[in-house]
Amino acid sequence: MEVIFVLIGVSLVLAGGFLVLFFKAVKSGQYDDQHTPAMRILFDQKTKNKTKNKTPKKTK
Repeated sequence: MEVIFVLIGVSLVLAGGFLVLFFKAVKSGQYDDQHTPAMRILFDQKTKNKTKNKTPKKTK
């Protein structure tokens, strides 16, 4: 029975360590996307151009 308490304690310490390491990696910018902004210029933006040209014309 004592082994279960030891295993639960070890698993909580280990999970807490992984959580701290995850937050440290996120804070340091390891998960920032560096590839997508460079590729964005290669794609057309047809949807933005169509919405800008749709202005109602005034009729007299």
